[in-house]
Amino acid sequence: MRNTTKIKHLLVLYYLDLSMDDDGLMHLTITNKTTGQQKQFESTKYAVAIDRAFRYMSKETRKSDYSET
Repeated sequence: MRNTTKIKHLLVLYYLDLSMDDDGLMHLTITNKTTGQQKQFESTKYAVAIDRAFRYMSKETRKSDYSET
């Protein structure tokens, strides 16, 4: 899946904040739109940070699907 597609999926449930420090380390912070819970992902590569956030979102949505049944 392309990064832009992953970002679109993330933006449905989360606010995204992407920043980079002086050493080139990227910080992607996602904030859940309903609960306000935050999670941060760090990587030197943009694609890796996006992928980690997308995998986290996938796990969280599967957890919530199981808890509802």
